[in-house]
Amino acid sequence: MAAQFPDRPSRQQQKDARTLLELMTRIYPCAECAAHFKDVVRSMPPEVSSGGALRQWMCRAHNAVNRSLDKPAFNCAYVDARWGALDCGEELACDLSLGKPRR
Repeated sequence: MAAQFPDRPSRQQQKDARTLLELMTRIYPCAECAAHFKDVVRSMPPEVSSGGALRQWMCRAHNAVNRSLDKPAFNCAYVDARWGALDCGEELACDLSLGKPRR
C-alpha cells in the first residue's frame, strides 16, 4: 500500500490510510502483535502527507517491531529500492486517485 500511495494524496486518501493503519491495531490476527502495533501507532502517529512520508513511516514502524524482536533494523534510505511501486502494466491501473479499479 505504501509503495503505491500517491506523492500528493487527497485528504480522503490521507484519511483512508490513517484509518487502515488504525484498523490494523484492532484486527491484526495476532493479539500481542496488534497490541504492539497499537503502541507503535500511538507513540509515532502515521505520516500520510505523501507517498514518501508514508513509506518512511512504515519503515520506522517496521524497525520498531524489529527492535522488539531483537532483529536488525532496515536502513530506511533504501525503502524505495527494496519496496518500489508496482508496475501494473496498464495505464492508470494502479492510480489510487481514481477511487475504483480499472479493467
